[in-house]
Amino acid sequence: MRVRTVPAAVAAVLLLAAGCSSTTSPAPGGSTATGPGTVRVTGQVADGLDTPWGIAVLPGGDLLVGSRDTGRITRIAADGGARTDVGEVPGVAAAGEGGLLGLAVSPHYATDHQVYAYFTAADDNRIVRLGYDPQQPPGQQLGAPAVLLKGIPKGSNHDGGRIAFGPDGMLYAGTGEAGRTELAQDLSSLGGKILRMTPDGAPAPGNPFPGSVVYTLGHRNVQGLAWDAQGRLWASEFGQNTWDELNLITPGANYGWPVVEGQGHRAGYTDPLAQWHTDQASPSGIAYADGAIWMAALHGMRLWRIPVEGDHVSGTPQDHFTGRYGRLRTVVADGPGTLLLATSNTDGRGQPSAGDDRILRLAVG
Repeated sequence: MRVRTVPAAVAAVLLLAAGCSSTTSPAPGGSTATGPGTVRVTGQVADGLDTPWGIAVLPGGDLLVGSRDTGRITRIAADGGARTDVGEVPGVAAAGEGGLLGLAVSPHYATDHQVYAYFTAADDNRIVRLGYDPQQPPGQQLGAPAVLLKGIPKGSNHDGGRIAFGPDGMLYAGTGEAGRTELAQDLSSLGGKILRMTPDGAPAPGNPFPGSVVYTLGHRNVQGLAWDAQGRLWASEFGQNTWDELNLITPGANYGWPVVEGQGHRAGYTDPLAQWHTDQASPSGIAYADGAIWMAALHGMRLWRIPVEGDHVSGTPQDHFTGRYGRLRTVVADGPGTLLLATSNTDGRGQPSAGDDRILRLAVG
């Protein structure tokens, strides 16, 4: 494995450290290791899940978990793990990597009770808003979806799908180029982009391209979005055959695909701050906690910790749980020093074990 970061001095350190990994990752209830850079499983929130993809944390700590292939959302209680069938998102057409993907809860959920979903429909990927009333009978708690944004290109793969509200109250979405590489450089297309919009789906104030929801371009397939303690946006991105990426996002920047994969050092394109060979990563969800970006790896079957400070990677990335839980899809910050980690072994590419798929609770640092 080779991991490079900028500046060059850090890159040299990482290249010398290639192949190093953490050994502090425990089985459930196992390790008592603590300290900077450590992570341990403190419990299992849920098991037996069908193709979990999006996870949203409700006020109070309960989870909304979406099933990519069934289009259903399940509520999982933070205390005890009791489950409630919330309902099915209408119009989901699951196939390939598409289906019910990202979930997000309104930043004003206490008053508006709104849930947001990114999903693959018959002709496109789209973002919708649904009312959520937990007082209704199980399976009937979702209101009719209001389409906020449609026309995101769909394909058998590269559908993107992560959505999240930023510190500015705007809704961000990572999209893929649906296997049509030219879309990533086409500002008239929503594919291969990071999008920024108001909670109603309109172009957000201050976007770099007037009248457009496009925030950045030149992406292959973005499935991870997270903000650090200073409000900087980071994104994970699938490479093709050579480099997966962790990018620091700058409004209006072009991240190079398909002209550049990984660090190309070419004028006009923004290089990733860290990169991995694709068999070490295939990154999906990311989260920020304890001074680091935590990145769930599918093909790499591990959880990466990438220490960051300011606008750079500040040390050698560490890999945890390598091969222990199989493919890892989503990681979510859940309070100080706590992460939630979802496996993805029932997605048609994994090898499910008894109890898959599951959500684990982790303590970090």
